[in-house]
Amino acid sequence: MRITSKGQVTIPQEVREAAGFMPNTEVDFVVDGDLVFLVKATAAKARPTRGDRVVAALRSSRADFGGMSTDELMALLRGEP
Repeated sequence: MRITSKGQVTIPQEVREAAGFMPNTEVDFVVDGDLVFLVKATAAKARPTRGDRVVAALRSSRADFGGMSTDELMALLRGEP
């Protein structure tokens, strides 16, 4: 395996699968003497995923339905008396 002129290297599929590296996984390089380790970034350093951003947006935009229960809200939406 060689490093390209752009400093890139392809991680073999078997290694990615074994390490759990999915597309867009944030990683860090850890240098220990002559050895370099590729590790998943810690949660604090990792950028939020698309799913994380969607969940955060949904949680921040919760509407207040005046204490109505789900059944009451559904009846209102369906036009039931």
